[in-house]
Amino acid sequence: MRLRTLPDSYAVVRLQPGSELPDWVDKGPFRSVTRTDHEVSVVCRDHDVPEGESVDRGWTVLEVMGPLDFSLSGVVASLVQPLADAKLPIFVISTFESDYVLIRSSDLGRAADILEDAGHVFAA
Repeated sequence: MRLRTLPDSYAVVRLQPGSELPDWVDKGPFRSVTRTDHEVSVVCRDHDVPEGESVDRGWTVLEVMGPLDFSLSGVVASLVQPLADAKLPIFVISTFESDYVLIRSSDLGRAADILEDAGHVFAA
């Protein structure tokens, strides 16, 4: 798979179930919102999240360069298995056209080496 690293540091935020989305969610080139009966999870740029939120900061987003066909299998597994074997924490988001793996920014160099060793290529 061809990968690229998105600029900026990202955060994973937990909002209360049924929450309206605050204005700070809808900023930046990449954001994701998932609603369940138990929570609203938001991934957005770190610096857009105000203090006081339930947040885990310091993530880097790796994008699988797509679009990916729905008939492909094992895409996410090919990324997360080598990272899991190295005991690196991850957070995965899938969309209609692509997959995204968030890794701790402090682990970026190590994760890139692991993924390249697994046959993935980072775009320039």
